[in-house]
Amino acid sequence: MDVDLIFKIAAIGIVVAVLNQVLIRSGREEQAMMTTLAGLVVVLMMLVQKISDLFDLIKALFAL
Repeated sequence: MDVDLIFKIAAIGIVVAVLNQVLIRSGREEQAMMTTLAGLVVVLMMLVQKISDLFDLIKALFAL
């Protein structure tokens, strides 16, 4: 697993947490929830891509 991927996920988490707090303090709870969901979707897309790469590697390794 790349260390870069972990740093990217951590950076997205920090940015989303800060935006969430700013939006909640300004009284925009709905936008805060949407920002959190968008951050979650971005991270999940990154993970799905890496899992797909892993399955392709395993498939090539065992020549399936």
